[in-house]
This record gives sequence, C-alpha cells and structure tokens, in this order.
Amino acid sequence: MADDPLHAEVERLKAENAALKAQATRGVSIKVSEKGGVSVYGLGRFPVTLYKEQWTKLLDLADDIRAFIKTHDAELKAKEPR
Repeated sequence: MADDPLHAEVERLKAENAALKAQATRGVSIKVSEKGGVSVYGLGRFPVTLYKEQWTKLLDLADDIRAFIKTHDAELKAKEPR
C-alpha cells in the first residue's frame, strides 16, 4: 500500500511529461512576459511580445492582413521550414 501514492505520483509525472512534449512539438507557445505582455514563442528566433491592447488591434486586422498577403503574394518570400 505504501507504493500507491508513489505509483500515483509517477503516473501524474508521466502525464505531465507527455503534455509538455506535445506542447513542444506544436512549436508555438504563448506566455505572459515579465512586464505583463503576451509573448508568442516559436515564430522565429525571438518571441513576439505585445501588450493585450496591441494584440487586440492586430487580431482585429486579421482579415486585412490575409488580404494583403494574398494581394502581394508574388512579392513576398516564404521562410523554408526547418
């Protein structure tokens, strides 16, 4: 019976490890920065960090950004996947 709590802890840690691995393979993660901004990791070498008002403005422009990319597709370069 002394093994039951230990076994439960091992299973919890295995599940936590699996969740962290799944998150890492996704490639993109979001965190709150030290200064209270929203940081998106995994898009490039450095995180993209904006405050919540800036993200809201940017997200409101999502359709415009997509249309711009479509209009200027021939002029834009695509980064090769790693």
